[in-house]
Amino acid sequence: MCGIVGIAGTGEAAPVILEALKRLEYRGYDSAGIATLVGGHIERRRSPGKLSKLEAVLRDHPLPGRTGIGHTRWATHGAPTESNAHPHATARVAIVHNGIIENFRELREELIGRGHKFESQTDSEVAAHLVTDNLDKGMTPDAAAKAAVARLTGAYSIAMIFKDHEGLLIGARKGAPMAVGYAEREAYLGSDAFALAPFTNRVAYLEDGDVAVIDGAQVSIFDAEGRPANREIKITSASAALVDKGGHDHFMAKEIHEQPEVVGHTLAHYLDPAGPNVRQRGVGLRAALAKASRLTISACGTAYYAGMVGKYWFEKLGGLAVESDVASELRYRDPVYPKDGAALFVSQSGETADTLAALRDAKAKGQTTIAVVNVAESSIAREADIVLPTYAGPEIGVASTKAFTCQLAALAAFAIAAGVARGKLSAAEEKHLCAALLEAPRHIAEFLKQEDKIAALGQAIAKASDVLYMGRGQSFPLAMEGALKLKEISYIHAEGYAAGEMKHGPIALIDENVPIIVIAPHDALYEKTISNMQEVMARGGKILLISDARGIAEAGPVWASITVPDADSFLAPLIYAVPVQLLAYYAALAKGTDVDQPRNLAKSVTVE
Repeated sequence: MCGIVGIAGTGEAAPVILEALKRLEYRGYDSAGIATLVGGHIERRRSPGKLSKLEAVLRDHPLPGRTGIGHTRWATHGAPTESNAHPHATARVAIVHNGIIENFRELREELIGRGHKFESQTDSEVAAHLVTDNLDKGMTPDAAAKAAVARLTGAYSIAMIFKDHEGLLIGARKGAPMAVGYAEREAYLGSDAFALAPFTNRVAYLEDGDVAVIDGAQVSIFDAEGRPANREIKITSASAALVDKGGHDHFMAKEIHEQPEVVGHTLAHYLDPAGPNVRQRGVGLRAALAKASRLTISACGTAYYAGMVGKYWFEKLGGLAVESDVASELRYRDPVYPKDGAALFVSQSGETADTLAALRDAKAKGQTTIAVVNVAESSIAREADIVLPTYAGPEIGVASTKAFTCQLAALAAFAIAAGVARGKLSAAEEKHLCAALLEAPRHIAEFLKQEDKIAALGQAIAKASDVLYMGRGQSFPLAMEGALKLKEISYIHAEGYAAGEMKHGPIALIDENVPIIVIAPHDALYEKTISNMQEVMARGGKILLISDARGIAEAGPVWASITVPDADSFLAPLIYAVPVQLLAYYAALAKGTDVDQPRNLAKSVTVE
């Protein structure tokens, strides 16, 4: 997700915009830039690459001015070059844009036909020229901006500054998030509250179609129909402090080690240890679960795999029919939603474009929508009927770790609540499951003591060109999550398979050079998983077995093994997630890749 910061301020804008953009580096980006008003004229500085390069440009060519906009870009249309970097500008306006303008080609041709000259390959530049075209017709800046965004198709959040209009900052939102920050003498625009936290904790969130006109400290917001809109100003919990690595070499390492604490925080929100039982959380949640004829689970990437684990839990504990699909596919296949159905959406950022679109589609079709999110102020949290927060805290590493285990913790508690609400679990069964779940932080902390052994195995895995993961039941989604982690940060090709499917094709890939990582807790499916593992070993497969002490002892000789603490099979996914995260981390270290900001990836994907 690209980052936006805009300031209508009283001091020099560029230095504080640069610092605010540094807070957004974790999202992933490949160029950056800032534009300000200097003596009424627009000036800008841009650079491909990291913010350190833009910082060097600003040292050599300082950028004064009190009104400005800044941007970190994740390339979609056009390579990450200086000419494609934001802000895009004409003599009259400069803009920064998140999202994708789907009709940019026809708009571009129309504007070229009227004499406009384009400098970039981006879709975003058409917004600057549309606004300029309207200004050339005699429109005021706010009228020109409103008329321009009304012609854009797709997803966008846009911030603009205007020649000869000191203190004027205009923002617009459709699909991609945009927040307005309020202070006594200044006002701000930002991608989210985290971007604005150094300036203010008083934030309002634009809704789709809104346009915000900022004049100094004065803010006016208009809805899609051009009517004045009163968007609630909230006190945000986003911290103004830059998140540090806490003594670790990478944010990902820090976040892996934070899991005992943050999983504990999430469980404390949902479970009452005095029972132990599931607390009453989410207004209307239990009623929705009790009457639900079917639960649809949808998400993207790692969050989708958390939802897949949840599918096993909801079916087993709640006797609830569950369908799961990736959000980017769900609404495009015209899903048939049942009467009295519920739909659950999982997202770390709460801004994932495909997930948000799928939620809106399900809501429009009469489903009770439930969101599991890590950002309470996000679009998905605001639009869902029922919100189930996680307490992972800011996750900076692009490859999700602690957010995943917190999602699993929330889903596990939610599944127990479903079983109770639907009369499938007795009080004694609820107590047993909750007691087991409350042990998860201790088990994770115990496992992390094995880090040195995992580091050595990660170095061995790094030598492979291809890696396969396999598991059964609730370990199958973990196999796919493990493969995703390895792909994301080490760039090693990896795939996750249901263990029983190996002989239906993937076993043809097996040779002595392909490590196979088998996730096999000693549960009801252990024997079948080990049988599938033996089929692989018989063909020269190099097995790394992840299991508990009993499982490893009964499996027989393998190339290598990782011993996971013995725990109730119900909470195995929370514990077994940690070894696959560490394996990927240490393989990436051995490969020398950028662990926290892997190539081509963005932390929050706000475009389809």
